[in-house]
Amino acid sequence: MPDKHLSSRFDTELALLSTRLLEMGGLVESQMACVLEALKTFDLALLEHVGETERQLNRMEIEIDEEVVNVIARRQPAASDLRLLLAASKCAANLERVGDEARKIAKRTRRVAMDAGAWNLNIAEIKTSGELASHMLRRALDAFARMDATAAAQVVRDDEAIDAEFRAFVLKLVTSMKEDPRTIQMGLDYLFIAKAIERIGDHATNIAEAIVYVVRGTDIRHEHRKQRGHDTLDR
Repeated sequence: MPDKHLSSRFDTELALLSTRLLEMGGLVESQMACVLEALKTFDLALLEHVGETERQLNRMEIEIDEEVVNVIARRQPAASDLRLLLAASKCAANLERVGDEARKIAKRTRRVAMDAGAWNLNIAEIKTSGELASHMLRRALDAFARMDATAAAQVVRDDEAIDAEFRAFVLKLVTSMKEDPRTIQMGLDYLFIAKAIERIGDHATNIAEAIVYVVRGTDIRHEHRKQRGHDTLDR
């Protein structure tokens, strides 16, 4: 959080906004836990929580955006306060999109569970990338709570690991589908799941980039990966 202000009410408003965002993050993390466990066990009862929570996330995103607008109108903040408010809105949007990706995973997992062959397909890369994405999201939210730009910068660097797992799985999947065309439908479902997980990693990265922007005043979006992963983030 920024330094204390002359208006204690302003401090309270910023604290409540951050708390609300972290509550939203907690719901998204619970969605992730359910879909990742369902991918391992095909326990479809776990997926009911995803649909129920998605509606709540949509509502929370709108409420956070409304509060950001109201605070800006009331306080006319400058510098780091304004960056924090803008970042809160962006983070809420990214969390809502993680919820959307979790819903996609849930939908495809239900389809895969109906296929007896799903139990025999090696999806080690999906499981690994899912755990990586979940861990990245947790660390990004923790960095937001502490406004820790260094921890956020490490989240940005770690996104490449998920991308590598995704590429490895696609290559393996293409080979499997060529060898046995009967696996094509199931393979496509798993491909959508893998892509959704890769996108969750991207959203966690977006949140981390927003934290670096708040703390350091540096916008590191859209930079080349090597530059973003080293020089800019280390300043």
